[in-house]
Amino acid sequence: MNVCRVLGGGVNRIMLDRQLFSLPGVPGMLVGLCLLTLLRAAAIVGQAWFLATAIDVLRATGDLSSAAVSLGLFLACFIARQLVVLVQDRALESYAFARVAHLRQQVLARLFREGPALVSKLGTGNAVTLVLEGAEQVETYLRLVLPKIAGVLIVPLVLLLFAFPLDWVSGLIMLIVFPFIVFYMVLLGKTAKAEADKQHDEFNRLANHFVDTLRGIDTLKLFGRSRSRGKTVFEASERLRRATMKTLRTAILSGAVLDLFSTFSLAAVAIMLGFRLVDGTIAFFPALVVLIMVPEYFKPIREYASDYHASLDGKTALASMLKAAAEPAVLEPTPQSAKRAPRAWSESSVFRARAVSFAYEGHQALRDVSFEARGFSKVGIVGASGSGKSTLVNLLGGFAAPSSGGFQADLACPEWQKQLVYIPQDPYLFHASLRENIAFYRPDADEGQIEQAVRAVGLEELVQSLPQGLDTLIGEGARALSGGQAQRIALARALLDPSRHILLFDEPTAHLDIETELELKERMLPLMEGHLVFFATHRLHWIHDMDVVLVLEDGRLAQWGAPDELLSSPGALTRLFDQLEGGAR
Repeated sequence: MNVCRVLGGGVNRIMLDRQLFSLPGVPGMLVGLCLLTLLRAAAIVGQAWFLATAIDVLRATGDLSSAAVSLGLFLACFIARQLVVLVQDRALESYAFARVAHLRQQVLARLFREGPALVSKLGTGNAVTLVLEGAEQVETYLRLVLPKIAGVLIVPLVLLLFAFPLDWVSGLIMLIVFPFIVFYMVLLGKTAKAEADKQHDEFNRLANHFVDTLRGIDTLKLFGRSRSRGKTVFEASERLRRATMKTLRTAILSGAVLDLFSTFSLAAVAIMLGFRLVDGTIAFFPALVVLIMVPEYFKPIREYASDYHASLDGKTALASMLKAAAEPAVLEPTPQSAKRAPRAWSESSVFRARAVSFAYEGHQALRDVSFEARGFSKVGIVGASGSGKSTLVNLLGGFAAPSSGGFQADLACPEWQKQLVYIPQDPYLFHASLRENIAFYRPDADEGQIEQAVRAVGLEELVQSLPQGLDTLIGEGARALSGGQAQRIALARALLDPSRHILLFDEPTAHLDIETELELKERMLPLMEGHLVFFATHRLHWIHDMDVVLVLEDGRLAQWGAPDELLSSPGALTRLFDQLEGGAR
């Protein structure tokens, strides 16, 4: 009973992958494939029948013309079989492309909706490879596994039904051997799936290491850590190589054993037919029909097994993409935080946070944070590392929702996010011209507006040094830019769109040297006028330029108010100065 339960459950997991049925249209596609496969099975039976008839006639008469009709019908069945396969492949190609395009769109929509909160959870490299290579693997998986499922379910059953009336002994051998092959596939599938999961994890780990290293290569060189980081990437690549070789070894050995099973089964049927032909207990024609059908009987399960190994990466990628696309947000909005959509921000607007708390994976990142900001003011967010600055920025940007408490409006709605510009430590530069990167929020901006933004943020020298000026390609392997230049481009984006009155900075100068930061600061401060600014930083010289300062300690709002008031008496801000700058203020 336990063996049957394991076998049944294993077949469901190995052959009928449940995650496939979470995709729209899969049941209907499988029904269509089963109908096409039924036609293909009928064509296989016709091929075997008419080929055996032609050979039997030739054996009896020796006249090729007497077998012409049978050979013509055999050819017709062969052509029909190929046409069915062609129709099946075209339908699968169209379906797989459409499903993967929709799934990729869902993942990208969630990445844009939740922003850095989801990227940090997935890992930058993993997020990139999931949308690019992962989507291609899923498309290959759908094109491979769906017809193989239909083939395993339909073709052996049809051929077995035709084989039993012709020769019950051969039919019995075929019936007994097939479950053993399936049971072997179940045992093998568990091992292969475990190895493929390890390989996928190592691939994601290597991708994250590699992307993070590329993004921080300048900092690593500055602090002399590039060599040790290179060793880390090499170790990750070696782990991936070992995992890949183990997966390939499992696939090759299992394929050889499965071929051996099928060959022995075919040999058993052929030997029994031979003995019975000699003693006259079976006629030549039915024996030949059965012998022709036996390889076709085992072919679907062999193809499924071989393609199962080829599609394991796609199966794992599908699970990852479905999780990334359909998994609920980091935390769904609570009734308290799901308020009305915010109005356009103006000088008379008021922003309020009431007892905002946030937790993830059992860790309480923020606890009962309450504050308010009015009109076009600059709000500094300071605190030691791990105090909750980035978490609060993610909440303010609508990239995550509070677990309790909330704001006076729903910050996850488009009405809020269309009003703000988010500038992280490393602004993303698209693989496009400098002009297109600056005009990201305003693609309809004219030449004069772009040049004005360039002058305002101090990008004139960069534009003059580029071979094609504003039309020079940057980002993703094109012209490399420094961290300070990338920040200036992000500021130019913000300046070019006057409708965005809210600026959200998440430690934008953390990786810059102090000289570059001070030079950039002179450009940033005038641009902050006429905006509501939330500026998270651990560089405390910024607080003197803020109107309000929020001081976070272990996820709690320890102090908030005007910087002069907070510095005039001992408290959380003065402790932070003592901690980070040794009391130098």
